[in-house]
Amino acid sequence: MSIPRKIIIDTDPGQDDAVAILLALASPEELDVLGVTAVAGNVPLPLTQKNTRIVCELAGKPDTKVFSGCDAPIARKLVTAEHVHGKTGLDGPVMPDPTMPLQDQHAVDFIIDTLRAEPAGTVTLCPLGPLTNIATAFERAPDIIGKVQEIVLMGGAYFQVGNITPAAEFNIYVDPEAAKIVFASGVPIVVMPLDVTHKALTNRVRVEAFRKFGNEAGRMVAEWTDFFERFDKEKYGSEGAPLHDPCVIAYLLKPDLFSGRHVNVEIETTSELTLGMTVADWWGVTDRTPNAMFMGDVDAEGFFALLNERIARL
Repeated sequence: MSIPRKIIIDTDPGQDDAVAILLALASPEELDVLGVTAVAGNVPLPLTQKNTRIVCELAGKPDTKVFSGCDAPIARKLVTAEHVHGKTGLDGPVMPDPTMPLQDQHAVDFIIDTLRAEPAGTVTLCPLGPLTNIATAFERAPDIIGKVQEIVLMGGAYFQVGNITPAAEFNIYVDPEAAKIVFASGVPIVVMPLDVTHKALTNRVRVEAFRKFGNEAGRMVAEWTDFFERFDKEKYGSEGAPLHDPCVIAYLLKPDLFSGRHVNVEIETTSELTLGMTVADWWGVTDRTPNAMFMGDVDAEGFFALLNERIARL
């Protein structure tokens, strides 16, 4: 029996973030969730920290430690995505308010203290939203950077281009300065860009499968998906919506579902036209040193089989 991998999930729920958290909490044999840190992103911080606790309770894990983090990007005004996720960030089903507590400690301090306390190379950071909390921790405590085992994040795009601007994916666009810090940190990074997540689309059969589990988590996943599918169907003409953030957790559980290239990724922070773009040197046309495993493909059937198996457990 292998020892579960220690992870910190950094998140801004969002329906797809919620599914990612459920997937992690349903997999205790493989993943030891040390804490979940909330950041402003899809919706403002008071809602993301509340939604994080709602999801932990839905998973039957009210003892999960949830921390509230940065309420604005490092150098910019917050841009949110209610147009995708609804006013609450978890629009769709009616959700009860959480009863589990929010931890007193700030998320950034929790990240710093945890990385200092755990043996080097044993904690993986899993950012599902803007990288503000992670970058702030790295800036405040550079000694922790070398202790991170890996960062597996959802963000960016290359062949799929942007979803919030023509060139930029939402998570990176919201705080490009934070993304620049993280990508320049030297920590091993795995990126789940839109190129991958847009190949992990829901459809009627996949959504109905969640509904048929007969558990509350399955019903909620189906209702969340029903809600946020409408946006992507209209925008992309696709038959469903991409489940972006669960790709991060799926990679930790079954890395061979994904394939990509180890390339250099730079973050654009100065251009008005392409602010927040993840410039991935996919074809190796520069001499810049590779700094990220940039995923390009996913076995969608295997991905949904894993999701089904785990969400059904809750």
